[in-house]
Amino acid sequence: MTIMRSAFALALLGTVAACGTSPRAETPVAAYSQEAIAAESVRLNHWFETKFDEAVARDPMRQTYLGIKDRYGEWTDASEAFELAELEIQRAEVAEMKANFDFDKLDHQTQLSWRLAEYQLELAEASFPYRGHNYTFNQMFGVQSGIPAFLINQHKVTSASDAEAYISRLHGVPAYLGQNVANAKEAADKGIQPPAFVYDYVLTDSQGVITGYPFTGTGDGTDDSPLMADIRGKVTALADNSTITEEAAADLTARAARALKTAVGPAYEAAIAELTRQQSVATSEDGVWKLPDGGAYYNTRLAQMTTTSLTADEIHQIGLDEIARIHGEMQSIMTQVGFTGTLQEFFEFMRTDPQFYKPETEEGKAEYLAEAVAAIETMKADLPKLFNTFPKADMEVKAVEAFREKSAGKAFYSRPAPDGSRPGIYYANLYSMADMPTYQLEALAFHEGIPGHHMQIAIAQELEGIPSFRKYGGYTAYSEGWGLYSELVPKELGYYSDPYSDFGRLAMEIWRAARLVVDTGIHSKKWTREQAVQYLMDNTPNPQGDCEKAIDRYIVMPGQATAYKIGMLKIVELRERARTQLGDQFDIREFHDIVLRDGAVPLAVLEETVDAWLESKKA
Repeated sequence: MTIMRSAFALALLGTVAACGTSPRAETPVAAYSQEAIAAESVRLNHWFETKFDEAVARDPMRQTYLGIKDRYGEWTDASEAFELAELEIQRAEVAEMKANFDFDKLDHQTQLSWRLAEYQLELAEASFPYRGHNYTFNQMFGVQSGIPAFLINQHKVTSASDAEAYISRLHGVPAYLGQNVANAKEAADKGIQPPAFVYDYVLTDSQGVITGYPFTGTGDGTDDSPLMADIRGKVTALADNSTITEEAAADLTARAARALKTAVGPAYEAAIAELTRQQSVATSEDGVWKLPDGGAYYNTRLAQMTTTSLTADEIHQIGLDEIARIHGEMQSIMTQVGFTGTLQEFFEFMRTDPQFYKPETEEGKAEYLAEAVAAIETMKADLPKLFNTFPKADMEVKAVEAFREKSAGKAFYSRPAPDGSRPGIYYANLYSMADMPTYQLEALAFHEGIPGHHMQIAIAQELEGIPSFRKYGGYTAYSEGWGLYSELVPKELGYYSDPYSDFGRLAMEIWRAARLVVDTGIHSKKWTREQAVQYLMDNTPNPQGDCEKAIDRYIVMPGQATAYKIGMLKIVELRERARTQLGDQFDIREFHDIVLRDGAVPLAVLEETVDAWLESKKA
């Protein structure tokens, strides 16, 4: 799961996906010469790049994500005024595009870019009324942990000026965090608050940021707070490689400590005070149905996340059907390993038998990471059997940092920097080894790493001939559908030879099927948190802690979890269509190239692309 500002408005095309039509079919361009088509396409693509660069220039944090060090010491404006200004800019840009360019004179890829730009605006318009409904402070992507995660993982320090920019950002925390606190307060005043339990996570995260030196402790480096440890390490590295002197390093470290003490500490204390006040009046109701216009908000989220017009009831039923199918496959494995008892008893065996879990020690965590790396390295050797195209960017595996591991999700991926300065990262959350069964290790690594998110996202960033807003945008159903599909593909290469590992693959798949049921259950059918947790316990083999953390995630990210299975089902459907129509001519490598060649797209557009490829193959 990756969240970037550039992707927030790229999914409304999905409202037409369920019926298989496109928002606007490409117009035949035979009336124009190839030279005219090429010239107009180049002109519009240049315009797209200009507008993308202008948008990035307005957003310092987005610049940092993209490896750009302009405005490196600043935070992005988090005010509602900034959001409204951005929407007005979008409106003006689409109007400018329509006034100054000829859609009929564009090549296929540039027509697709036009269509995506149009619907980017439509999604922004549809989403804007609910801009306060996304809980600013939550355990998944809340600002309280987002600030340290951003500085630690994104703010690279390779020079003294980079360190100065880091310190500048520390001084800017009061304004940036303060804007977000104000946004959360305004939302709460309108009755928009997460359930009470979410505040426990958020307050723990917040307190963790300001625990240790310089807030407490001696300052000798042994008891540093997370941000102090980060900047101390980055500055020390500059001195160690002789980029700066020891004296300059000491000065920068001391100034960072003062900024943490005088700016970051008070800002977090103020946030803690307001969040504590909000917690005292928060309710225990879990679904967004409780929010103002909550039903309409949830429908908008489902359209955004799945890029379809499927209703909550339809998604719920798809989930029930998929669970029944996967249960049947699990029972076959249960028979294969000689387990006698019910499927639920087999689930309990998988949850509790020590053979499936690493010890809760540093050695156990290191073993898990080493095995995840080994699984990915083995898959790398097999990639030529699946792909013709490979990303240049490398990928590494890391444990989720201590300051956010208690509240963070089970696993996630962070995209590489476009300039190669930062690899893609698969984060595994090893806070509780009881929540990370080894029988799921392979499938999880394939989903987050390769052939999953790293292949799809890194290849998209490196595509040539498409504008940057497409390279760095995204559609959850496409990207997470690809991730889940990537768990299935290795089985066809002979992976998951151990039946328990294959059970782990099915466990991951049924987990995503169950999401269709519990997400719609919580947000549309008014299920309680406890009901949803129990459903997962009854129908999946995941440990209780895993089930509880997952439901907590779905509560604060309505609709997002439905995208995985819906996207996977579409990709599998298209693959089997291609296999049936092409017979012996079907090449899985070519199919994967077709799926990935345009970057992330709505499912309706993906279907168009595959169907056009099939027609060309049969011509």
